[in-house]
Amino acid sequence: MRDGSVAVVGGSIAGCAFAAAAARAGAREVVVLERTRGHLADRGVGLCVHDDRAAELRAGGALPEGIAAHRLERRRWVVRDPGSAGGRVIWEQPFPFHSYHWGLLWRGLRDAVPDAVVYRQGETVTGVAQAGDGGAEVRLAGGGVERYDLVVGADGYRSAVRAAVCPESRPHYAGYVCWRGNLDAARLAELGDAADPVPDPVPDPVPDAVTTVCFPGGTCVIYRIPGPDGPRLNWVLYAPPPQDGGLRFDDPTSFPPGGLTPELSEHLGALLEREFPPYWGRALALTDPRDTFVQPIYDLETARTTAGRLLLAGDAASVVRPHNTSGAAKALQDATAFADGWRRAGSFEELLRGYEGARGPAGRELVALARRLGHAQVERTPAWADMGRAEAEAWWQGQLAGAPGIGGQAMSP
Repeated sequence: MRDGSVAVVGGSIAGCAFAAAAARAGAREVVVLERTRGHLADRGVGLCVHDDRAAELRAGGALPEGIAAHRLERRRWVVRDPGSAGGRVIWEQPFPFHSYHWGLLWRGLRDAVPDAVVYRQGETVTGVAQAGDGGAEVRLAGGGVERYDLVVGADGYRSAVRAAVCPESRPHYAGYVCWRGNLDAARLAELGDAADPVPDPVPDPVPDAVTTVCFPGGTCVIYRIPGPDGPRLNWVLYAPPPQDGGLRFDDPTSFPPGGLTPELSEHLGALLEREFPPYWGRALALTDPRDTFVQPIYDLETARTTAGRLLLAGDAASVVRPHNTSGAAKALQDATAFADGWRRAGSFEELLRGYEGARGPAGRELVALARRLGHAQVERTPAWADMGRAEAEAWWQGQLAGAPGIGGQAMSP
């Protein structure tokens, strides 16, 4: 299929990937409508992509070469222990992933978008609708209406396009939040013997390892990521929110970086002091408040990812709890399936049918797996300290329930 005009609503990871896919597949006109006026590359959170998914995505052209990534090989699950500053390892498992800095990944994807694509920032889409003569219309906050042959909703959690495709789908609050932060990895040297009074202060953490700190009612995942100015230590802590933290649960970014209230900061500090091995608690406490935020956890699945000439991508199609480590890979897989379908299809209708068949079930499976992971790792945590390798492996397999692993699944041919 050649020709056609495409509007991509949202210009982050999924949006850039879809814009590049549409342009290279043969669309005559591709326009990206991104509501943010600032620099998306400033977003400093970490993320991981499974090595198998990355190889698949590079082969398909969705993941450009040369984007900074940090190699990870193993994941260590640790609990607080009176005899160890760094905690006691209850299990170590393979972890074949590379970690990324969100902003650097986005910049690589943005740079890979062909020059023919028009990328418009500061354009807020208030709604979309089917056009009477085919195609779809986009309504802009400034009052304008634009018509395209196809509209892709890559506009995330609060998708205006999803409201037209699946108005009955609503995000569901999971009952807990994640605290996120990152710091210059060089600052770990400041700890020195700060992990005392225990006698064995932990050296600089093994660079290729992910550490998961386990405690009653939550977990915290800690790993290195590349940064604009050198390696950084990224952490994601899942736990129930404080009763009086002032959180709203209608917004996934209620408290952005630098916006924590004194009550939230105090709660985080007490959690690190009470539940974490001393080394890790003090390491995370080095995080600058400007690099710390709290995000309520949601999930969402849709009964369909297409309607008429509208298509959903990335988080607009399914919001998956981060435990599955699959968000970026899933968005890039969506774009890969879209590009492959475009090249094979003889019409937009055929393209959309094929995309729905390939990506709708995949998104719903990811949501279901992440719910199981969240249930086991936050909502109903086991007696971590009583677990050894055999118990931990059985517990893990129970969460997978037959899935091959986390990080997403291979795409169907």
